[in-house]
Amino acid sequence: MSREKRLKVLQKIGRLRESTLLCYVTGDRENVNTRIAPDVTPFFYRHLEMIGRRKRIDLFLYTRGGDILTPWRLVHLIREYADEFNVLVPFRAYSAGTLICLGADEIIMGKMGELGPIDPSVVNAFNPQDPANPAARIPVNIEDVYSYLALARDEAGLRSEADLSRAFLLLAERIHPLALGNVHRNYLLIRSLAKKLLGLRGKHSDPDEVGRIVDHLTEKLYAHNHMISRREAAEEIGLPVVYPARELERLLWELYQCYVAELSLDEPFNPAQLLKGARTEFAVAGGLIESEYGQDAFVFSGVVERRDYPEAGQICVNILKQGWKTVI
Repeated sequence: MSREKRLKVLQKIGRLRESTLLCYVTGDRENVNTRIAPDVTPFFYRHLEMIGRRKRIDLFLYTRGGDILTPWRLVHLIREYADEFNVLVPFRAYSAGTLICLGADEIIMGKMGELGPIDPSVVNAFNPQDPANPAARIPVNIEDVYSYLALARDEAGLRSEADLSRAFLLLAERIHPLALGNVHRNYLLIRSLAKKLLGLRGKHSDPDEVGRIVDHLTEKLYAHNHMISRREAAEEIGLPVVYPARELERLLWELYQCYVAELSLDEPFNPAQLLKGARTEFAVAGGLIESEYGQDAFVFSGVVERRDYPEAGQICVNILKQGWKTVI
């Protein structure tokens, strides 16, 4: 669907919501997927400057997650321009996307809307090497570490200080102590961020209720790929979820489908199909920021070549550049 047709859907949503709509899509197309990251902040600022101060700004969001610090900056930035900030979730808003939702006054979720746990995996130079790829590091999930210690204490019955120390030393033999320290620091960070984001809501937030919500999202879902439906988010977790009326839900799903078509999210990116002759340059969008006032795309640029050395018919793909680019 062209931008012109997409804007008509966007504007209809804005009229129904009596709001200004800003859309942020980090695509999950195979081979050109994107994630929430700090480099998006200046492009949000560009749109917000064009939008100006408004009573209500809604963020249409689709994402599998990303950097856990970026949501704090984005939510604060949007709130500089709006008295009320809400997030529209037609489908996925996982991990860092869920953190963005925690900073909203309302989370408008359709029937297909999904949030996710906020227990990130941590990767740094001290993580264990990947046996299949020594240059890579194996991510360490925060809750896996704490679950191991809970298993030793609660299920194996290790109660004495000496027994628990041996269990910890065994873990430290497999995972570098500095990696474990990084896990604990991120555990404290994610809980602090979640509490602060929940505290940004205009309505009074009870500290006990905030703590319960954070506990649920970090510790009580037991799987990082758990998909939180709108009913679970509202009734079990206690998030400020709103069910859209039928027409609004239809428009939200239609706009999501527009982005699926625009970014070809439902089919893998295969550069070999683009090859014409021996060498072809390509540029493909993997994410979008869009409003009535402009559009920015996360673009992967590269070259696909056919080579006959060392073996005939080899297809080589090189990504030469990737990053956000202003389109309009």
